[in-house]
Amino acid sequence: MCLDVLAVDGESSEQICSYQDVLNHLNFTQNKDLFSMIRPVKDYKTPTNVTLDVQLYAILDVNEKDQQFVSYMWIVMLWKNEFISWNPDEFCGIEYLFLPTELLWKPDLTIIEMTEKDKAPPTPYLWVSNDGFIEVTNDQVIISTCRMHVYKFPFDIQSCNISVKSVIHSDKEIELFVFNNKSKIADLRQDFIQYEWLFVNMTVSTIKDDSPGYTQSRIVYTINMKRRSILYIINFLLPILFFLFLDLTSFLISDIGGEKLSFKITVLLAVTVMQLILNDILPSSSDRVPLIALYCTGIFGLMMLSLVETIVVMNLRGRDSASQDNEADKDQSLSEDCGDKRGKVSFQNCFRDICDVSPGETPSEPLPMAKEGSSIQLMEESQDSEKLLKTLVVLLSSRKEEEKPGYWTRKTKTINKVFFIFYVIAATLFLVFMFFSWNSEDQY
Repeated sequence: MCLDVLAVDGESSEQICSYQDVLNHLNFTQNKDLFSMIRPVKDYKTPTNVTLDVQLYAILDVNEKDQQFVSYMWIVMLWKNEFISWNPDEFCGIEYLFLPTELLWKPDLTIIEMTEKDKAPPTPYLWVSNDGFIEVTNDQVIISTCRMHVYKFPFDIQSCNISVKSVIHSDKEIELFVFNNKSKIADLRQDFIQYEWLFVNMTVSTIKDDSPGYTQSRIVYTINMKRRSILYIINFLLPILFFLFLDLTSFLISDIGGEKLSFKITVLLAVTVMQLILNDILPSSSDRVPLIALYCTGIFGLMMLSLVETIVVMNLRGRDSASQDNEADKDQSLSEDCGDKRGKVSFQNCFRDICDVSPGETPSEPLPMAKEGSSIQLMEESQDSEKLLKTLVVLLSSRKEEEKPGYWTRKTKTINKVFFIFYVIAATLFLVFMFFSWNSEDQY
């Protein structure tokens, strides 16, 4: 009860009031259990209107692998307790007071997507106004599930929902409303803390969930955010593109030796390492193959074709080397056969010279006259042999052109030119396709 302070002349000059006076007026001290146990309505058929306001202050983390969304929010709930009211003029102008949260009934609202409870303690006090309105404000770090659409990673826009509903009460008991204040949203946009993600907007919608026997209201806050992609471009997309250019410049390396083959294998392994890093980022349960995975696979496929072409070219060049070695071995064996008879002479002289030398005679001594006729006959036979050799040469020249020295070397030069043109065209078309796919409006 308020006290009046008397002046010297006995008239009342000042009224002294306390919060306890308000509680005594409400008979709160005697019936405090009653205030916290039941829904504060005089007619049980009357629903309690709860106004909800959710303010997003920071996007702390978005985990694509675990499909989790971590945000920092302020949640404000406002409802009316029909058993609480007083006239501020009777209590020195006291229009509101603060009470511990456990002393009054509160709506049993929960976030459907939340997977972990906030470890921070809730707000210890409620704001109570003279007309019976009660407001509670809590700041929470909300860890919730969010279905990630990583098709356009790292140029994706994600939408995560925060759905609020009552646990057990239907619309006949608790009816939810949205506190719509555009000025607060504008102020939020200015003070918003942004890390990897850029806040785009937040939309609010009310959904009715029909269940057998009752209907519940659900307020869904949809947070739209865009990823900062500059770091992924510098640390992932550009290095893979540089590996493609390195593989393209490897056509300037000579096919002789194994340097070109080793270089291509090294570049291919580098792209494989980048794919392993990507596998640790993207979720395994994706409806569509992400464009960045298609980007890595396409470049990997182009490099693999380039490696196969190098192996084929080196194999064809090896055929020329083997044929040249065989020809050298044949010439050496023919020279050795002729050298056994008359020393180191040509193949044709072997047929023209007479290797019949009697023992004890030197090659410089003239032949006897008796053998001149046989010598002439041998020379005629050698001419016939020469004609036969010419015929064999013509037959050998009519064989396939691939048996000529250097045939496959010339063919590999043509193969390299054709494949280089194909490689440049295919890589250009693939990169253009990836560019337009990432810039399309299709998010999913």
